[in-house]
Amino acid sequence: MIPITPHLLHPRDPRQSVCGIPAEKVRRWETGDPPRAHTCEDCLTQYEEAARPDDANHPIGDATLIDTLRRIVAEKQYAKIDGVLVDVWSASVTVAIWDLLREDKRERLLTLPSHELILRCIRIYANVTAGRGE
Repeated sequence: MIPITPHLLHPRDPRQSVCGIPAEKVRRWETGDPPRAHTCEDCLTQYEEAARPDDANHPIGDATLIDTLRRIVAEKQYAKIDGVLVDVWSASVTVAIWDLLREDKRERLLTLPSHELILRCIRIYANVTAGRGE
């Protein structure tokens, strides 16, 4: 028996998950957009976007990551940064939070890998807007 794990519904074949498990074996479908972090890793790697080469690579501490995120927002087009797909909303939230931070806080964020920096800014945004009902 296959363990209960969330899977993405295949966009072209409703009888099968992206990772190839038949629909009758999957007990729960993950259809959120973007998929949550606990989605089956095999499902995420099957998408064409996941197989494309990186649009940008930024080592830890590289402040040009913010310039790349600003470009994503300006072009209104997602990009793959360091192996992770970054959507327009995530990029815009990260840039908005970055612009409001003091320099010492920016330096602390730059010690994180790019995907962690983006997730941390999203968490800050969520905490700031939670009380306003946004």
